[in-house]
Amino acid sequence: MTVADPAGGLRTAFRGHPAGVAVLTATGPDGPVGMTASSVASVGVDPSAVSFSTARDSRLAGALAGGGTVVVHLLDDTDTGLATAFAAPGAERFGAGVRWMALPTGEPWLVDVGTALRCRVLSVTEVGASLLVAAEVVELLGLRRRGRPLVWVGRAYRGVPVEDAVTAAADARPAPGRSPYADG
Repeated sequence: MTVADPAGGLRTAFRGHPAGVAVLTATGPDGPVGMTASSVASVGVDPSAVSFSTARDSRLAGALAGGGTVVVHLLDDTDTGLATAFAAPGAERFGAGVRWMALPTGEPWLVDVGTALRCRVLSVTEVGASLLVAAEVVELLGLRRRGRPLVWVGRAYRGVPVEDAVTAAADARPAPGRSPYADG
């Protein structure tokens, strides 16, 4: 099937594909910067690394120019307000009502988010008007769930029941001592 408008077709395709929601924060030349992202993905565990994308002309991209560090805040449905605030163009992201502090290493940390990863940028690849960033996790700033995992799907934030995810993961595990790659 050929699509006359690939960009529109891609938006339509991903509208029904849930993506986890995160807020990315860093320190730029003019102070703290941040944005909501649904492009965060785990890359691997050796080294522990994540990837995400951002617009090439974003304030976050400017803060990450030449390397640097970023804090990846993995959001729960209790953080929907933060997701909305950090997604709004021109919004004051670090204003009243947003509890944050500068880490000893300088990055802004949203202290109410249950799970955050401090990362060091490994590489930045230009992809059209976007940048694809790979970053190594150098510090865990909490690993706790306060609510249901937050996803973006159908142009809305939605909480995903953890019980469903936990049950599916448990059902997919191989029997003890059995390789997940073994035949029959």
